[in-house]
Amino acid sequence: MAVTASMVKELRELTGAGMMDCKKALNETNGNMDEAIEYLRKNGEAKAVKKAGRIAAEGIVMAEVKDDKTAAIVEVNSETDFVAKNADFQAFVKAVVDQAIASESKDMDAFMAEAWNEDASKTVKDVLTEKISVIGENLSIRRFEKIVSDGCVVAYIHGGGRIGVLVEAETDVVNDEIKTCLKNVAMQVAAMSPKYVSREEVSQEYIDHEKEILLAQAKLENPNKPENIIEKMIIGRLNKEMKEICLLDQVYVQDGDLTVAKYVEKVAKENGANMTVKKFVRFETGEGIEKKEEDFAAEVAKQMGN
Repeated sequence: MAVTASMVKELRELTGAGMMDCKKALNETNGNMDEAIEYLRKNGEAKAVKKAGRIAAEGIVMAEVKDDKTAAIVEVNSETDFVAKNADFQAFVKAVVDQAIASESKDMDAFMAEAWNEDASKTVKDVLTEKISVIGENLSIRRFEKIVSDGCVVAYIHGGGRIGVLVEAETDVVNDEIKTCLKNVAMQVAAMSPKYVSREEVSQEYIDHEKEILLAQAKLENPNKPENIIEKMIIGRLNKEMKEICLLDQVYVQDGDLTVAKYVEKVAKENGANMTVKKFVRFETGEGIEKKEEDFAAEVAKQMGN
């Protein structure tokens, strides 16, 4: 398969690797994007795959919590930051999150087809279409998630809607201290972007895959080291990765002497609560959506000599 400038561009954005390294990886793997990512990781060129791609779309994330038990979070996108800051657009997003918190829909198609809470003669899709006509930009209700809890749910919005987080905990005590604790955990999620709550959520398939990558890296860096030493190195590196991707294992950003798990345990003990962080949802505006950059592919082609 012929390697094109747009393929190199995509791989570069997914991995952060250099342009020529991306071109080589694609040539070595006959243009297979997934295999090219593996190739770069095994050769140490891509330290972390940015699976979401570049964050470039505009819009805002908004969340709402009702009675500490029910919460919803939505992302609504616009073409420009100017519209995202517009009061009319923000009022529309607020209406969308109110719709989501009352909704029983499980997917976006059902959500878009349901009756609009403020006017049952219209669907959510109808109202979105009207709003596009009024604002004059393409708008998109991209995603939503709703949590109904027996314990407690809190929301945190960062950067005026750039990042939104919901955190749910099982807890037999719900007071201001508990909610502050969970809000701090939500801030941690916003800042550190974990993938899982705890190691128990990490699949064996993921662990085996990461071991394969780490083994290739370790052998490349230490070709003369014996297998038993390499194995210990892999275990150490895997543990380090788990501490980065698992929320409860992360160092708590507001107190470096504690992990998030120890911080939650400390607050629970102080309040006589049995509390466990159960779930989090993190939306980042424009995550995985790339804004059109017409000249970039041409620039890549020029530097590749195509």
